[in-house]
Amino acid sequence: MKELVSILDGNTFLVSDRCGDIEPSLDFPTGLFAFDTRFLSTWLLLLDGERLQPLSVDDAESYRTRYFLVPGEPTHFLDTKVSIIRNRAIGDSFDEDLTVLNHSGKEMTFTVRLEIGADFADLFEIKDVQHKQGDLTVAVEDHALRLTYRREAFHRETVIHSSAPAAVDKRGMTFSIQIGPHGEWTTHLRISTVIYGARGEDVRTGLPMAGSRSTAAIQAEHAELVANAPKLVCDCEPLATAYRRSLEDLAALRYESIALGVRLMAAGLPWFMTLFGRDSIITSLQVLPFLPDIIPPTLMMLAGLQGHRIDDFRDEEPGKILHELRYGETAGFEEQPHSPYYGAADSTPLFVILLDEYERWTGDSTLIKQLEYPARAALNWMDTYGDLLGTGYLWYQTRNTRNGLENQCWKDSWDGISYSDGRLPGFPRATCEMQGYAYDAKLRAARMARLFWNDPQYADQLELQAAALKERFNRDFWLPDKEYYALGLDSDGTPVDALSSNMGHLLWSGIVDESRAARVAEHLLGPRLFSGWGVRTLGDDQGRYNPIGYHVGTVWPFDNSLIAWGLWKYGFRQEAGQICESMLGASRYFDGRLPEAFAGYERDLTEFPVQYPTACSPQAWSAGTPLLLVRVLLGLEPEGEHLIIDPYVPEGMGRVELLDIPGRWGRVDALGRSRDRDDE
Repeated sequence: MKELVSILDGNTFLVSDRCGDIEPSLDFPTGLFAFDTRFLSTWLLLLDGERLQPLSVDDAESYRTRYFLVPGEPTHFLDTKVSIIRNRAIGDSFDEDLTVLNHSGKEMTFTVRLEIGADFADLFEIKDVQHKQGDLTVAVEDHALRLTYRREAFHRETVIHSSAPAAVDKRGMTFSIQIGPHGEWTTHLRISTVIYGARGEDVRTGLPMAGSRSTAAIQAEHAELVANAPKLVCDCEPLATAYRRSLEDLAALRYESIALGVRLMAAGLPWFMTLFGRDSIITSLQVLPFLPDIIPPTLMMLAGLQGHRIDDFRDEEPGKILHELRYGETAGFEEQPHSPYYGAADSTPLFVILLDEYERWTGDSTLIKQLEYPARAALNWMDTYGDLLGTGYLWYQTRNTRNGLENQCWKDSWDGISYSDGRLPGFPRATCEMQGYAYDAKLRAARMARLFWNDPQYADQLELQAAALKERFNRDFWLPDKEYYALGLDSDGTPVDALSSNMGHLLWSGIVDESRAARVAEHLLGPRLFSGWGVRTLGDDQGRYNPIGYHVGTVWPFDNSLIAWGLWKYGFRQEAGQICESMLGASRYFDGRLPEAFAGYERDLTEFPVQYPTACSPQAWSAGTPLLLVRVLLGLEPEGEHLIIDPYVPEGMGRVELLDIPGRWGRVDALGRSRDRDDE
């Protein structure tokens, strides 16, 4: 696969090669996308009929890029008389300034050609090419090209305007230009994406952020988010770089929801540029101490779209929190169930956890009271539809046998859940971390019921349920001969005995028996799971282990951040620090931007973290990882009206100071310093 360059603003994004060109791809979503539709599939620049070669690419900012290009094949010695600059930015439209520079001492004549095409592919169609059901038309206008796709009420348009005169045809634009000695020629190209609603209007017209978003406006919005976050002052350069990059990526991933007109966090570029229940909640938990203002819109959106009926196609059930919301053609015509889709069994308890954690940090009891009914509905789902077998555990099995997700935990690929010998269990399945989430959700809901919902009887009931779940879980999921928790239970109640990273989430939830916590920590940091760059998703001696398998051996930064948080909660501060160090060490090789996942090879074998070939980057919960690691390093925990600060900074990391931490206490500062040998 060619090296690609991406820019984004919310869930509008563009992926091109290093020349800025776009050609249709069947394995990766190259092109201009907005709300799950590809509005440009071809955008190819030719000078006198020749392809261009890149000299340099300036992609330091998430929403704009500059390409410095020359014609002809690359050689060891370049003596070209012409060069080209493509300066582009993305907002609610895609803008490109195309400049041709004449470096000779005489007048030059050139033919500039832009090949243009739009297939209006749904994001789901990129890897699974389908025959389009609608009609694609192309209209030539004055210095403009209009590409239109219609399928019944589904109506999308791409409109390309040029500021310079052009010969426009149905396949692109041609510019015949003359440039004087050492002169230049420029045209401004605007590519507008139009999403028509049922009434024939652009559905984004009434949104608060609609209209032409200039680069200055985007820059100001990003700067405001960064300015509102606490300031990190530290001696550890990888931590400072990762923290700054994470804030920038989180700003870039925010998008305007068509449904409610609020700003939400997209899960990750390129495949997941939309609202995901699990991802959005975990990202919110990671960033809550830093950016609390972005949490309420997520909670309100998830509550507003909470399941209220039985719908087998969408895996919807009353009280269930959604998995994924899509806006494209296949969802609109119910070829995919994502409008929205509810195929996740863990997003529902996580919703309750986030609601409580938000109040603990902010003191915003109004939102807790406002969302009492959705929270109770979520808890009721856990005890009814979520407990498929009536055993007191959370189980999952898709209702949609045609194209529903088989695995509805965070490891949702087809082979993500297996026995240690590699066999796949039958359905339904109950993974271990979901039981931990359920336990934590019940305890947190009990606190909210007692303090805010005026229902102490319900609080007592929830606490009794949580205690019984913890006892039952430690009996049924613990493997005495292996001394770790099973990955899950199969439909017969038999443990799915693979050694996996999931048990790190158990430490975070608090369901682990104190007497077993040390053994769990040893496994997580032991040679089978810990690669040196982080905890693998699956032990390297397990039947399905593959260091470049999506959920069966790779290292996921978000997974490691929750593991570090869990180790910290059980008092394993040195081990938590080891996870933090490994993640920050890996981030250096990704320019501070931790990807969705990277390979699980041993650190001694590769000496650098190997990229996973199709990892999302940026991805929201990977961007949230450095922030949660800062919380772990400084030992930040809300306690009533106060913030507890109990730092443990690993040796060699030096000073870590976080200024202006927002919360119910106002704003406070936290300082931690590593205890190096020279200091002892």
